[in-house]
Amino acid sequence: MKNRFLTLTILFVFVAISAWSQPAALEKALFNLPDVSFKKMESATGFEAVYELSIRQPIDHEHPEKGHFYQRAFLSHRNFDAPMVMATEGYERPRNRIYELTNYLTANQINVEHRYFGASVPDSLDYRYLNLRQATADLHHIRTLLGELYRKAWVSTGISKGGQTTIFYRYFYPDDVAASVPYVAPLNLDLADKRIYSFLDTVGPEPCRRAIRDVQIRLLKERDKVLPLLRWHAKGAGESFTYLSLEEAFEYAVLEYSFSFWQMGFDCNQIPVAKTADLEALLEHFIEVSGLSFFADASMKNYASHYWQAGAEMGYYAYQTAPFKGLLKSLSGEPSAIFMPGKAPKTFEPTLVKTVYDWLQNKGHRFIYIYGGTDTWTATGVPPSDKVDALWFVMPGKNHGSARIANMSTDERTRLLDQLKKWME
Repeated sequence: MKNRFLTLTILFVFVAISAWSQPAALEKALFNLPDVSFKKMESATGFEAVYELSIRQPIDHEHPEKGHFYQRAFLSHRNFDAPMVMATEGYERPRNRIYELTNYLTANQINVEHRYFGASVPDSLDYRYLNLRQATADLHHIRTLLGELYRKAWVSTGISKGGQTTIFYRYFYPDDVAASVPYVAPLNLDLADKRIYSFLDTVGPEPCRRAIRDVQIRLLKERDKVLPLLRWHAKGAGESFTYLSLEEAFEYAVLEYSFSFWQMGFDCNQIPVAKTADLEALLEHFIEVSGLSFFADASMKNYASHYWQAGAEMGYYAYQTAPFKGLLKSLSGEPSAIFMPGKAPKTFEPTLVKTVYDWLQNKGHRFIYIYGGTDTWTATGVPPSDKVDALWFVMPGKNHGSARIANMSTDERTRLLDQLKKWME
């Protein structure tokens, strides 16, 4: 009995020491890393410890003497013998987020806020240094630093613009990770990629597309009744319109309605019958799907860095106006969905995106692409190629928010994870 008690006591002490030693060893290792400061956060389920990191990055990686900024990232630690998932964000990341892939792989995770967003900004926003070469160099620096601690396989992943970041990161640093898993990530080839138009003209059942068009037409035809109601709605929401006028924002929101409807997976059966619906009920639906907030001043400020990237080297989309001839008063031609900070001119140079597109088709091995069948951004997704060792999953009926591994069939999920683990080996 005494021997058993002694054995249990020793086992308890060993487990307690092990549980304490991993975070303690991690903190010591983080303390010894150059360019990294950290603070402990509340641990997430399944992780030994979580830390918010502040990582010193050069504004210009080719000329460090030009200054630096601190990039925010979140490290979720299971153990040093687990793989690492690098979650590449496309925007601000104000709090930690555990990606589904991290749990499927029982991995550690480093979640990295994009440069020039959120807390990851220099004192002066010189947009010359907001480009994909610099942004991916940030990720490579983090990979190099943490690679000293985490020596198992690394995988990168990201969603939407974060998925685009994953793609470009792999292009610039093909050996940093064993595999890449971008979700719902477009690869736009022009300032106004016309593949979007073809998609919106063919997606879903024709009666649904017609119902969408009817909503847009009625709103434009009854603008004299709609605008006062929207003005009061904006006032109640505390929204201001100086970058765009309220009238411009209204027309943009009407044009955006079809894009957002399919992107976010709204139900065709919930579209009000435009010809007979109460106007206020129609507006409630319109605000839920599209609305004005995306075109208000606060959004212009929050997404300024995003629009800069789109207008400089990532490309984007525009709006077809031919179906609304005679109904638009503020907008004409095919207005761009890019709103450059300070209304700076767009300087789009397509060389990089077209080079990356060709590279993915011919040399982009060990990628897993996940798209939603009804997501508008699938229109400019990376198309399948039989020249590369990669997988594509275009999920029928899924959208920008639901095209996820968790929503795949068991067979699809098994195929994806089995292939990913083979690459990681």
